Amino acid sequence: MQLEKFYYDNKTVKWFAYAVLFWSIVGMLAGLWVAIALYYPPMNLGIPATTFGRMRPVHTNAVIFAFVGNGIFMGVYYSLQRLCKARMFSDTLSKIHFWGWQLIIVAGAITLWAGKTSGKEYAELEWPIDIAITVIWVIFGINLFGTILKRRESHLYVAIWFYIATWVTVALLHIVNSMELPVSLWKSYSWYAGVQDALVQWWYGHNAVAFFLTTPYLGLMYYFLPKAANRPIYSYRLSIIHFWALIFIYIWAGPHHLLYTALPDWAQSLGVVFSVMLIAPSWGGMLNGLFTLRGAWDKVKEDPVLKFLVVAITCYGMATFEGPMLALKNVNAISHYTDWTIAHVHVGALGWNGFLTFGVLYWLIPKMWNTTLYSKKLATTHFWIGTIGIVLYVVPLYWAGFTQSMMWKSFTEEGQLRFQFLETVTHVIPMYITRSLGGAIYLTGAVLMVYNLRKTIAKGSFIANEAAEAAPLPSNPQTHGKQHWHRWIERRPMQMLVLSLIAVSIGGMLEMIPTFLVKSNIPTISSVKPYTPLELQGRDIYVREGCYLCHSQMIRPFRDEVARYGEYSKAGEFVYDHPFQWGSKRTGPDLAREGGKYPDSWHYNHMMDPQSMSPGSVMPSYIWLLDNNIDTASTPAKIRAMQKMGVPYPAGFADQANKDLVAQAAGIRASLKQDKIHSGDIKEIVALIAYLQRMGKDIKAAPLAEQKGDGGQSVMGN
Repeated sequence: MQLEKFYYDNKTVKWFAYAVLFWSIVGMLAGLWVAIALYYPPMNLGIPATTFGRMRPVHTNAVIFAFVGNGIFMGVYYSLQRLCKARMFSDTLSKIHFWGWQLIIVAGAITLWAGKTSGKEYAELEWPIDIAITVIWVIFGINLFGTILKRRESHLYVAIWFYIATWVTVALLHIVNSMELPVSLWKSYSWYAGVQDALVQWWYGHNAVAFFLTTPYLGLMYYFLPKAANRPIYSYRLSIIHFWALIFIYIWAGPHHLLYTALPDWAQSLGVVFSVMLIAPSWGGMLNGLFTLRGAWDKVKEDPVLKFLVVAITCYGMATFEGPMLALKNVNAISHYTDWTIAHVHVGALGWNGFLTFGVLYWLIPKMWNTTLYSKKLATTHFWIGTIGIVLYVVPLYWAGFTQSMMWKSFTEEGQLRFQFLETVTHVIPMYITRSLGGAIYLTGAVLMVYNLRKTIAKGSFIANEAAEAAPLPSNPQTHGKQHWHRWIERRPMQMLVLSLIAVSIGGMLEMIPTFLVKSNIPTISSVKPYTPLELQGRDIYVREGCYLCHSQMIRPFRDEVARYGEYSKAGEFVYDHPFQWGSKRTGPDLAREGGKYPDSWHYNHMMDPQSMSPGSVMPSYIWLLDNNIDTASTPAKIRAMQKMGVPYPAGFADQANKDLVAQAAGIRASLKQDKIHSGDIKEIVALIAYLQRMGKDIKAAPLAEQKGDGGQSVMGN
């Protein structure tokens, strides 16, 4: 059979590789910034854009979607062409994909710095950017499947299975979680509320980790590890079990982020069961990778690429064992809301995603520039610096997490809380300092890599179009001899797409449909009323400033939490919360029962100068809230949007909402004036105070023995 000559497109791979190098530094710098801000408040600079609440989502989005996202596309565009023996379907689509994705990243950073956020972790970008993500993802999908369909290799290698599952599942997750009602160009409300919004968000949040940070990188592992080791993958059968079990089980595990919350108990239990089951396929994939290197350990000692890949796979194994353990209720009761979770996440981010990306870059760039790596010694130095950085990053956070939980739960012999919340914050500051040192060391290694690869590029000659040849795929390929049953699906990409979609849809549907349709799962509470216009404006300010990143609004039914904060949270409390605000980390105390706990002037002074009200606090100042006027022009549109989503405001209320807003604001301003605080116009601080004073007031807490709380004041009887 005559061979066909064609050319692989390396230019698109090069663009994505450059983007990985650039965004790695940007994302890690942003991470180092927020790490320092956690113990050194002046790092917030006293301006809105650089506060922790706005910088933290910039960091997470830069690392997840810019660094890792570009790493995915770099690896997919390189490996897919060679696995299919075909050039990418369309060079034009490749260019649109690359530049469209970079524009999304830049737009995301600018809008997040400006406080334009949906308030949902890892999905903060507002609705115009959500639409752009959908468009670019579809373009990527057309290019992906177009290449697969025109391939010259009938067999779909295991890496392609993971690429297909990644594409279809990320599309599903993004669309379902991004159902939102626009209020203006850069403001929307989540279509879901309260418990339902929490379930959808963490179905998305957990599976963004699964299908953006894990499955595509497993595809890269299955391609680049055998290439770098020059050995076949250890077990074909194990890869089949790994793939199908992983994508089916992973999608069920989201509720383990919501244990002991107001989520129905049956949904929590499902999350626990499937999380524990995840150990088997996850470790199957890890062992498949490590066993591929059996007999090649001498090469690992010499080759920095393999060093990075081995530690990456090991970190994947560690993170995927720890994750199910953290999903056990007795462990989660200790770990949740603490820095233990942050440590766990960064074992995966720094070790699995970071090191695998570094290994691929060190292997890929010399290949495309037809040269050798400028310095293996520098690459090895990067490996050891990076490894030390990971250890110095995560170990202090584990220590901090254990410390926080034990201090929160500690009682005196008389049955009173032993520590004020602020004491638990100041006690872990040395751990935070060490963590930032580890992050700085890890970043230094990345800078070394950029230098090493730049020098490699300088001494090489780039192959933009790499010549190749292969036989065309027969229209009716014949098989000879006994074939493994899975070969049938491996020759049919569209069937694999459909089966993958079915596998990942089952878990989500069986968790969401009952939660949305069975009213007994979310019992209503008659005393819970919609937010007033002023409170709604204050809530939007709270979301804009990222307050949910440090404060939770979910009191779990534990003795210490009830004693510290008040009556535990009920599902019916949150039926008008678009989006929910339960939080996932307590750098500050829970605010679910904040209403009436302090006078209005306390909140005013606390936002102006947190350290004056709470000495030792790491909270930044929000001085601009005292100067900015409330955007009352947006009030009617916000009320109408809430009405469309079922919030029971009276008919025509939008037209008189600002009158109610002014009247409520006058009461708060009068209260502030009594404490010699004067506010001319209706400032944003007034709206935020209204929201803070509303929290928990709809629920009448049962009388409890008074305990000494945060700031030395009572936290009971809210």
